[in-house]
Amino acid sequence: MLDATLFCVYKKAIPSSVLPAKTYWAEKKNVVVTGGGVAGSLVAKSLQNEANVYLIDQKEYFEITWASLRSMVEPEFAERSVISHSEYLPHAKIVTSAAVNITDTDVFTAQGSRIRYDYLVVATGHTQNSARTKTEKISQYQIEYEKIKSAKSILIVRGGPTGVELAAEIVVDFPDKKVTLVHRGSRVLEFIGESASGKTLNWLTSNKVEVILGQSVDLNSSSDGVYRTSGGETIVADCHFICIGKSVGSSWLKETILKDSLDTQGRLMVDSNLRVKGHNNIFGIGDITDIPELKQGYLAQSHAKIAAKNIALLTKGAKDEKLAIYKPATKALAIVSLGRKKAVAQFPCFSIAGRVPGMIKSGDLFVGNTRKGLGLQPNV
Repeated sequence: MLDATLFCVYKKAIPSSVLPAKTYWAEKKNVVVTGGGVAGSLVAKSLQNEANVYLIDQKEYFEITWASLRSMVEPEFAERSVISHSEYLPHAKIVTSAAVNITDTDVFTAQGSRIRYDYLVVATGHTQNSARTKTEKISQYQIEYEKIKSAKSILIVRGGPTGVELAAEIVVDFPDKKVTLVHRGSRVLEFIGESASGKTLNWLTSNKVEVILGQSVDLNSSSDGVYRTSGGETIVADCHFICIGKSVGSSWLKETILKDSLDTQGRLMVDSNLRVKGHNNIFGIGDITDIPELKQGYLAQSHAKIAAKNIALLTKGAKDEKLAIYKPATKALAIVSLGRKKAVAQFPCFSIAGRVPGMIKSGDLFVGNTRKGLGLQPNV
């Protein structure tokens, strides 16, 4: 049942005299989606015409996260990659709050709302510390842009995909900047093959990025733009960016009915239909799951499509044997952009770097295709 006095949605608040949601839409099931990221946004969009969909998210927008680094050197790019939930969810209810508890029948939010569900999709991915509104998010990118623009030298900590792509964006758009990348591992992009990693290192060094491997940076001891590495090296930089992964966004589940469905790493254990193990009407999708594969955006989108299909089938009375099965992507497939025109790609049997993979990703960073997938104009 809906706690109407506290439950606010896009466009207008539901009045306190409201009846339970099922009174309005008796022929439809209630589907609650927690998390408005890559996976959650797509499953909500896919089901909004077939069910009473409620999207619970701490922020008012969906961001195409793999395009975020471009927005740091071109804030206007975020006008397309940061999308208000209301733009693609005209028939869903948007609850701007964090989900804090789950029972067998309801989801509770930090604002005190209670939303009853027939089917629940948990898609809270990684921990968030984002701006609440689209305007605030774009303003953050403007601040980062000014920070980069005014700096003569920049330190980037960690050489995973985020660190590498940020270094590339900066040296391509600001070739006069001195960029230093420090990574504690033995090679950059350790999640892909050594050949692709080597090609990436060659591109970085050829574009005058100083790469220091096998060392870390003690940021707490930095003073007046002077940083020291674990190997005793000194780096002078006007600013720095820390490019490390975020923790799994599952801590809020530890006091819910799903507390026993988390593995030792805090990931949600799901079956081949993407249902949380032990719960026939609760699905887990995206980076929060324990699926043995790389955590990548296009795979999260695949999860969303399977979950949406299965929920639609279940609402029509389908038996379990009719449900779609998700097959994990066991072979590495990744493209890391290197500025606006080049990239390095890891395919199952080989890797390639340069303009060919750059033509696939680096120009628009899949923003147009992602917008089209949400039913929006690609270039608006």
